[in-house]
Amino acid sequence: MAAAIMAFQVSGNILRRPSLSHSFDHFKNTLSSVFKKSFNKQPFLKDSQQIPMQIDVSKSIKNAYVNLLDAFVDSVFEFVDQPLLPSQSDFAPVDELKEALLITNIEGTIPDNFPEGPNPLFGGLKMTKSMLGMSSHIWVEGEGMLHALYFKKDSDGSWNVVYNKRHVETETFKLEKQRKKPCFLPAIEGDSLSILSSYLLNLLRFGKVNKYISNTNIFKHSGKFYSIAENHMPQEIDILTLNTLGNWDVNGAWNRPFISHPKRALGTGELVILGVDATKPFVELGVISADGKKLVHKVDLKMDRCSICHDIGVTQRYNVIMDFPLTIDIKRLISGGP
Repeated sequence: MAAAIMAFQVSGNILRRPSLSHSFDHFKNTLSSVFKKSFNKQPFLKDSQQIPMQIDVSKSIKNAYVNLLDAFVDSVFEFVDQPLLPSQSDFAPVDELKEALLITNIEGTIPDNFPEGPNPLFGGLKMTKSMLGMSSHIWVEGEGMLHALYFKKDSDGSWNVVYNKRHVETETFKLEKQRKKPCFLPAIEGDSLSILSSYLLNLLRFGKVNKYISNTNIFKHSGKFYSIAENHMPQEIDILTLNTLGNWDVNGAWNRPFISHPKRALGTGELVILGVDATKPFVELGVISADGKKLVHKVDLKMDRCSICHDIGVTQRYNVIMDFPLTIDIKRLISGGP
């Protein structure tokens, strides 16, 4: 499992933690600036002859509300790099390539029957923490990056090998790339109050409690390739360009995460998936048709807790589901537990 820092490479070390008084002064000035900008844009402050027939008050209020939340987060929270242990250093951030590179120095011999085309790999990592108490991602999280080697045999029998790497551009990746800074507060590990605050602020600002981190596995179904992690539904990938084509929700029939390693059913070619959630139903199992166009089966497993499930086993007669002690429990978090 691996991930990669975004191409614009925001480094939290540049930021300095301000004093408490400076933070509040900055927050007060920022709020004042936001209010002025918001109200100066309102039609009722312009010449009365230019007032439009309809004023979208709800949109104006929403924009001011979002600006206030962004100002609060920018003033109170600080994004910093989370250090890696020596055993984790192999997963340090890497940058994107602007274009694919031709590999000219190859040790050994590529077998004649080696398949031509893309050979995707995975890599990368990015982590942060917040100012209020402490909240962070776990070290295996971070933006997903696809790596691929493209093999093509020339007419003279020699091999042409090209290497490329691209980030998996999820919705949340594109949002932070557009803003050119980290935006989602990490909410996986740390102090309970800080994690709950991060959940709430992420939800109010973006409609999501956490980022979509597609950094764990690549799987193929019905001729299409998907990047995935168990925290969200997969993203379809153009394997020839490594472009991200969008989320795969099985034509709207599946509204929760997949596991990182869905399994193809023996004999039918159907895809068996599993999705967990912090609220009931905690665990649901689904079966996707062999052509990938529809969800043919979905069942609530009636589990009494949200157990994080990374993988499953599938046989001709049984689905093997592992109920691990690693769980998400909102009540436990509210009461101050991990």
